[in-house]
Amino acid sequence: MAPVRDVSGFEDARAHRPGKAVPEGHDPDERGHFGPYGGRFMPEALIAAQDELAAEYEKAQLDPEFVEELGRLLRDYAGRPSLLTEAKRFAEHAGGARILLKREDLNHTGSHKINNVLGQALLVKRMGKSRVIAETGAGQHGVATATACALLDLDCVIYMGEVDTKRQALNVARMRLLGAEVRPVNTGSATLKDAINEALRDWVTHVDDTHYLLGTAAGGHPFPVLVRNLHKVIGEEAREQTLALAGRLPDAVAACVGGGSNAIGIFHGFLDDPVRLVGFEAEGHGVDSGEHCATLTQGSPGTLHGARSYLLQDEDGQITEAYSISAGLDYPGVGPEHSWLKDSGRAEYQAVTDDEAMQAFRLLSRTEGIIPAIESAHALAGALRLGRELGPDGLIVVNLSGRGDKDMDTAANYFGLVPEADTAQEESR
Repeated sequence: MAPVRDVSGFEDARAHRPGKAVPEGHDPDERGHFGPYGGRFMPEALIAAQDELAAEYEKAQLDPEFVEELGRLLRDYAGRPSLLTEAKRFAEHAGGARILLKREDLNHTGSHKINNVLGQALLVKRMGKSRVIAETGAGQHGVATATACALLDLDCVIYMGEVDTKRQALNVARMRLLGAEVRPVNTGSATLKDAINEALRDWVTHVDDTHYLLGTAAGGHPFPVLVRNLHKVIGEEAREQTLALAGRLPDAVAACVGGGSNAIGIFHGFLDDPVRLVGFEAEGHGVDSGEHCATLTQGSPGTLHGARSYLLQDEDGQITEAYSISAGLDYPGVGPEHSWLKDSGRAEYQAVTDDEAMQAFRLLSRTEGIIPAIESAHALAGALRLGRELGPDGLIVVNLSGRGDKDMDTAANYFGLVPEADTAQEESR
């Protein structure tokens, strides 16, 4: 890959220091900084493409035709607004607090990812490019991207860690059926981080006709603010629906955090309200095991994939391997705005183990008849904690970011629900 040029203006941003004040305004500065985080640490060959994307997005936001077309697709194709469902039987295990589920799992393609890809795909058409590349971990972003490309007649290549292609085989089949080429990546840990590396290499080589449709609110400017804005609809709807259903704002909003796109989307609907914003990231086998993705609770500031943010890294600044039972959370970094919200104290972040998440996964399935994505199950486990803390007067909104169809192999093996697992367990006794 070409040498990386620092065009972030990071030296200026070092004047920012962590504090407890709520950030003033919610947009980054003109160079993409959220306080000391964000910016643009990218190969020289990609700077012009990112400038083009930023300029096109700025124009599109003021273009009634673009706004109307995106709104039409979100309403008539993706299925917005998504529902807000009260989970009464699930909440009985949360100290009696009321729990409301923002049902992004009911969107077309089964997750919140469709909000972002429809907006970026429309921008691709405006820029006159014909080819889209993307990365995916759990496959939800890959399926959503392949879907948007099929709809808008764009060539599509999806990079996916080889480990993830095996644990998310159903989504690989979906992407191929939709016409996308799926390229397994077997370098490094063969997971999401390595898929992003390969997608960036592809983008450098084919930047003239290709757009990198980034799936989370991370990467170099303008991706963090672009992806966030395309997901803000989640929080705006959730705020309005909660007021209509409960007659007041929630005490807390909970969401899972890997790269952080669904969390930043719902958080922004409540950022100016006296509402706790709590992100739950993957603790894997426990923070002391060294096998986790607890980036915000265990990491430290550094630079990865084009932006400065909290990362999992060693004393020499080398990125350490991440682990989670959830392919979608298996990432050693996080979006820069989450880092800023953490340091400012406006949002808080906690870690949830694999087992806690899987118990919440099963509990929601059995009490509400809703099988969540394992990513979302981390937020559900966190909501159980928050409910016990808040008590019966508490009101919590949980972003159910995706459905669990793609995770059935993992869940079936985890709980011993399939004959192969039964046999393996029997043989191990």
